[in-house]
Amino acid sequence: MRKNSRLILALDVESRDKAHSIASETEGIFDAIKVGYPLILSAGLSVIKELSNIAPIIADLKIADIPNTNHLICNRLFSAGAQGVIAHVFTGRDSLEACVDVAKRYNGELYAVTEMSHPGALEFMAPVAERMVMLALDVGASGIVAPATRPERIKALRRVAGGLTIISPGVGAQGGSLKDAIDAGADYAIVGRSVYESSNPRKVAEELLDLI
Repeated sequence: MRKNSRLILALDVESRDKAHSIASETEGIFDAIKVGYPLILSAGLSVIKELSNIAPIIADLKIADIPNTNHLICNRLFSAGAQGVIAHVFTGRDSLEACVDVAKRYNGELYAVTEMSHPGALEFMAPVAERMVMLALDVGASGIVAPATRPERIKALRRVAGGLTIISPGVGAQGGSLKDAIDAGADYAIVGRSVYESSNPRKVAEELLDLI
């Protein structure tokens, strides 16, 4: 993934037309676009290929199943045009390895969820996040997901992650600070609602870019 703006757009909309409109309006600002269940379920897998003409696509389905199912899901996403895929770590080594193996076959990127940005992640994920980072390193993942809402956790996970890429959701509507996330060790900050719910998405994106 290119590293120009260090910003990733989380495009969690349900309309294909709105997705295309926002992606086009903000073209050239974001290093990648992250799409998840809301858009893929409403618009279909073809939306990945369509949007990849604007920016590289990270498919965020937070895959969490047995190895064979993970393999099948990743294969569908990468073959549809995704450059990166996000998967959970808690399902264990064999399940995560299945995702990494497919990513490598497509010369793609696999990002492992080690800690999410919402408060509930503190219950079960945070206590074992460092262990999950170590597993992500061990199986050859491209990077990890760490919360921009808790920059101190980014800093702690960076110490374990070494050279893994850290992508950090939670900037904007969830209260995370772009500057704090980057300063704590995130390679990319992920921003969504504050951009796509704005009446002027490009202006908001440019203001975020000025903060980098």
